[in-house]
Parts: sequence; C-alpha cells; structure tokens
Amino acid sequence: MNEKICIYLVDDHNLFREGLRLLLSKVPFIGKIHEASDGQEFIDNLKQVNPDIVLIDIEMPVLNGIKATQKALELRPELRIIALSMYADESYYTNMIEAGAKGFLLKNSSFEQVQHAIKDVYEGKSFFSQEIMEGLIKNINRKKVIKQGTDLTEREVEILYHICKGLSNQEIADQLFLSKRTVDKHRENLLLKTGSKNTASLVIYAIKNGVIEL
Repeated sequence: MNEKICIYLVDDHNLFREGLRLLLSKVPFIGKIHEASDGQEFIDNLKQVNPDIVLIDIEMPVLNGIKATQKALELRPELRIIALSMYADESYYTNMIEAGAKGFLLKNSSFEQVQHAIKDVYEGKSFFSQEIMEGLIKNINRKKVIKQGTDLTEREVEILYHICKGLSNQEIADQLFLSKRTVDKHRENLLLKTGSKNTASLVIYAIKNGVIEL
C-alpha cells in the first residue's frame, strides 16, 4: 500500500483512544491520526480535517456514535466509518448499518484485526470482527416482505439469506438441491448486483434491504 491512510479516532475513553493511537502510529500504512472525545467534537472538527477512515465508539456522551455517523455522512458521504463497541449487541450494529458504517469491531479485538478492518474498509470492502459475525449468524431470520427497490430474484434472495447464515456455497447447494456451480454463479451475481466485495458487505446489504432481520 503506497498511500498513507488518514485516521480519525472518536472515543470518550482517553486511555483506550491514546493506546490505539500509539499502536496505529507505528503502522507503516497509517499517516495522520486525528482524535475526538465525543461525537459532537468529531463533527465540529470534520470541517477542518479530511480523514479516510473513522474509528468511532458507539456509546458516547453528548452525541453517540450512531447519530455522529449519520451527521458525518451527511457532511462527507465518502467517509468510511468503522464502529467500535464493548458489546456484541446486534441492535447496535443494525443501527450503525442503517447509519452507514462499513465496519464493526469489538474493543477486545486483536490489533491485527484492527489493521485488517482498516485495510478492508479503505479498499471499499466491509468488515465484521469474528465474534460479531458469529452473533449475527445465530440471530438472523428470514423476512417475509422484502423492501421495494431490490432487483434480486427470489432464488437470489434465498441464496443471500443462506450466505448471511454463514453457509458455504457447497452447503447452500446441498440444502437447496442445486449444483455448487449454480450457487457459485448466483453468489457472483449477488456481489455484482449489490455492489458488494465480500460476505460482510452482503450482510450489510441484506439488513438494509430487509432480506434478513435480527
């Protein structure tokens, strides 16, 4: 990676924020690091700085991460935002997905995971930490009514649901009595139609468009 990524850290816990800033400052592909201690400070400073990636806590005083994400994306629609939380509570992540976040990390994630999330989201992908993905998979249900505006076929919706449940293409093929090659092709079409680059992006699309509910 040739370009240096500009990061904005938004967290009301000084020790956590300072520790993460110190670790990030040693990463070769990270450039400038800006900080804010709450969502409002972040929004106020966003007029003067131009970050590539925002790492934002969900629970904060003054203005929480969900509202701050909504406001930030109104000001800068191109911003790529990664949510941080102590808790793997699905309602938080559903709300952050609706707000426009592209990544989700638990605060007990390894620093290697943090770097991986930053790279993925910077490259236009989405990222869920493993614990969050496992929690989502356990609680995913199929919705009977799909939001209008999706141009997916009934079969693609069915396959998307099973992808979100964590099944491999072979497992989906076995369950739906299809060939793996057919499922491979449907998955390829789903990625193209939804503009997704990985499974996490497909999950985000499915939640936003009512294909699944938590």
